Amino acid sequence: MAKFTRIEVAQKMKETGMIPVFFHKDLDVCKQVLKATYDGGARVFEFVNRGDFAHEVFGELIKWAATETPEMILGIGSVVDAPTTALYIQLGANFVVSPIMNPEMAKVCNRRKIAWSPGCGSLSEISQAEELGCEVVKIFPGQQVGGPEFVKAVKGPFPWSSIMPTGGVKPERENLTEWFNAGVHCVGMGSQLMIKDADGNFDLEAIKNKTNEALMIIAELRG
Repeated sequence: MAKFTRIEVAQKMKETGMIPVFFHKDLDVCKQVLKATYDGGARVFEFVNRGDFAHEVFGELIKWAATETPEMILGIGSVVDAPTTALYIQLGANFVVSPIMNPEMAKVCNRRKIAWSPGCGSLSEISQAEELGCEVVKIFPGQQVGGPEFVKAVKGPFPWSSIMPTGGVKPERENLTEWFNAGVHCVGMGSQLMIKDADGNFDLEAIKNKTNEALMIIAELRG
């Protein structure tokens, strides 16, 4: 059962401004990366439903996180259908993110009052998602659907829309400035944040520092 309400999820997304996005088949690696971003200041984390037995890894990770990173709001991403949505909700997912707009997922999430962020690429899809109860809409792939200029254009007729781009977001001042000046609610960040060392292993200290750096830039941009 979810530990955080859908309202708490949306508020924390807004408050911190950045959601690390990550998958690895090794549970220990997931724990280490989750803890590194937590130590860097992240409080919302999207585990990606990608790879064999991802739900088993998630089930163990969320139980571990409840003790080791108690303030972290852990959710699931890359879910594309209602049955998988239900599976992850039963495992304790606090929010569900999708690369597509599937109304059947909305029914499952709304029934359990779980935050749902579908992937949208047009004003019509954003509007439909909001009609279905979505609080924070994902645009994906963020850069390819139009980048910050797309967000700015959407916010004209839809000033009430809360938009989270994933894809094309970098932990750099210039990039973050463009997105937040356009009016995003928060941003999702994956590979750009997950730094590896020369041996190809995740550099946990670098991930922690880069997470903190990105969050500090976002806080500064918001004044």
